[in-house]
Amino acid sequence: MALLHLPLPSTFKFHSPLANGARGPSSNYRPSSIRIPSYFMISVGFECKKRIKGQYASENATVRRSANYHPSIWKDEFIQSLSSQFKGVTYGKRLNPLIGEVKAMLKKAPSEDSLEQLELIDTLQRLGISYHFESEIKHVLKTLYNKRDLDDNKKDLYATSLEFRLFRQHGFEISQEVFSDFKDEIEISDNISFLGDINGILSLYEASFLSFKNEDFLEKAKCFAINYLEKYMRRTRVDEVDMAMIKHALELPLHWRTSRMEARWFIDIYERKKDMNPILLEMAKLDFNMLQSIYQEDLKSASSWWTSSRLGEKLSFSRDRLMANFLWTIGTGFEPEFSYSRRMITKINSFITILDDIYDVYGTLDELDLFTNAIERWDVNAIDEIPYYMKVCFLALHDSINEMAFQVFKDQEVDVIQYLHNVWIGLCKSYLQEAKWYHSNYKPTLEEYMDNAWVSISGPVILVHSYVFATSHIAKEELESLDKTNDIIRWSSTILRLADDLATSSDELKRGDVPKSIQCYMNDTGVSENDARNYIKHLINETWKKLNESEAENIALSQVIIQMSKNLARMAQCMYLNGDGYGIEQETKDHVLSLIIHPIPI
Repeated sequence: MALLHLPLPSTFKFHSPLANGARGPSSNYRPSSIRIPSYFMISVGFECKKRIKGQYASENATVRRSANYHPSIWKDEFIQSLSSQFKGVTYGKRLNPLIGEVKAMLKKAPSEDSLEQLELIDTLQRLGISYHFESEIKHVLKTLYNKRDLDDNKKDLYATSLEFRLFRQHGFEISQEVFSDFKDEIEISDNISFLGDINGILSLYEASFLSFKNEDFLEKAKCFAINYLEKYMRRTRVDEVDMAMIKHALELPLHWRTSRMEARWFIDIYERKKDMNPILLEMAKLDFNMLQSIYQEDLKSASSWWTSSRLGEKLSFSRDRLMANFLWTIGTGFEPEFSYSRRMITKINSFITILDDIYDVYGTLDELDLFTNAIERWDVNAIDEIPYYMKVCFLALHDSINEMAFQVFKDQEVDVIQYLHNVWIGLCKSYLQEAKWYHSNYKPTLEEYMDNAWVSISGPVILVHSYVFATSHIAKEELESLDKTNDIIRWSSTILRLADDLATSSDELKRGDVPKSIQCYMNDTGVSENDARNYIKHLINETWKKLNESEAENIALSQVIIQMSKNLARMAQCMYLNGDGYGIEQETKDHVLSLIIHPIPI
């Protein structure tokens, strides 16, 4: 194989601006002299054209399964043709005065109208522009939080619920006991004084999804609110905007939604509101379109890499889902400063897809054993015994991850390769376990399945790499914490797995796969598929409580990993809300068009 490895000198001077203006985890590029770990190698002239005589005859003779995946509907030619008038400094000059006006709104003394300030923060978040005002929002909330006990005025259900949701979302300690004035009415459900307060009940519903384990009242409040809102929608006269807000909330609560998808939907709704603020609306539209222009450039870069790698061509049995892989990255980190992370994580997601299809569909069990061993060794000399298609995958993955780790080392002088390597080993071992179950016709219990499946869904791989690519100051202590299966990563990955299973398990079983969580629970208990599905939905709800509580318990952990972990779970529930939004691209076509292709008319 025409592969040349050149060891770098132990000390290396460099300048490292990335191509196309993309920024790495650190923006402070300057000439530097650093020590280079000995395992970093530069691969020159990588190609996989040399075919080993006899090996191909053996490969072709092997009977392999096929999932008959459809080709991608998004071609590189179309992606490269994307352009936006909102790119550049012109619209930035238009945006900056609007940012200044909103900051003035937030600096208004909270004591003048606490509820007005809370509503403004909520609106900024739903419009997707709150990231411009993080310090101002934190200051307002801290001020309001510190004066809570001095406010003797009894708050109504709407204000109490909104305050609870925003405080808990932003890390302030607040108990479910703030709802004590409403507790008896909700639990008894007779002669309820606030019935008809649709905003209050909708606000209570949204607040209930930020609950922790054992907060039983909030669970009762959630059930109460759902029942009331469903009955309310059956009325003959319901305000059009109220109806849209209720339907949207009952489909998926705000706490479980991704910021960009929510922003695109809410901008249209907000424009129809009677109390709409034109400054906020104009800023939201302009900011959305400017971010979209950044996404287009990120997508072009990722698509160029995918096309030039020829992995889709050489591994044609695997899904070509470059656009879906990129869409995931917007869901986990939409802000402009995560441009480099989106480009890199799109590559990571593409490799995960290839590995998933090798282990689930194409590889024989003997081949998978050898391939897993090669991943563990992380050595190009370990690939002699694996078939050509696996060589292609291994060499591309090996070189890409080493290159990414080397870039991080140059930027931040932090050695991350062992942590990146560890999560790939964990992923491949979990895939191999599922393959062994399938080939031996073993039916795992739900507990056995989930102990493996939260890893095989690839959440740890995505989140550890996201931390490395998106963090400007990587801490070894945090990396070690993530490497030891931090609970935040586990619960986020569990939600991803369960949401995926609800949408895809039937199709995967048809093509031949290990039983998923639904089938495992059916085998364990003997219940119907419908009951099993309801139980899995219950597990998602309970796992969100664990994720909420883990966030509160890990306040010292980087906000990057906390937010991206929650966002990964949110993206899973949006991607799989109405079916297999990853495997079947038509399911997410509207999201792609609205988030990446079509700007909002201004």
